[in-house]
Amino acid sequence: MRETREESPETASPKPGAADSAESGGLFGSLRRLFLHALEMLQLRVDMLSVELEAEKLRLFSALVQALMALLLAVAALGLFSAGVLLLSPEPWRWLAALLLGAGYALLAWWCWRRASANISQKGGAFAGTVAELARDREALGG
Repeated sequence: MRETREESPETASPKPGAADSAESGGLFGSLRRLFLHALEMLQLRVDMLSVELEAEKLRLFSALVQALMALLLAVAALGLFSAGVLLLSPEPWRWLAALLLGAGYALLAWWCWRRASANISQKGGAFAGTVAELARDREALGG
C-alpha cells in the first residue's frame, strides 16, 4: 500500500510565484514601503532639525557668555582709561576731555549696536539646512 502524506500549511512547499508576491506584496507592499520610506525621511528631517536647534542654542549661549565677558572687561578698562585721561588733563580742560570721551564712547556704542543687529538678522538664519533639505524633498516629489 502506498502511504499518502498530507502536508501541513507550515511544511507545505511554496507555490511558484508565491515567494515573489510575499516579498513584493503587490500594491499594498509597495504602498507600505513608500510609507516606511516617507516616515524614515521625516525622521531624518526631524533629527536634522533637532541637531540644528542644539547647534543654534550652543552658538547663542557661547555668544552671550562672550558678550558678557567683553562687556565686563570693557567697562573696567573704560573706567580706568577715562580716570587716567581726566587725571592727566590740565585742570581747565578736564570738562572738554570728559565731553570728548563721552562722545567717543557713544559713537562706539552705536557702532557696536549696529554690528550686533546685523549679526542677529543674518540671511538664512536658524534651520537653513533643514529648510533647504525640505525644499529639495519637495522638488524631488514633483511639487
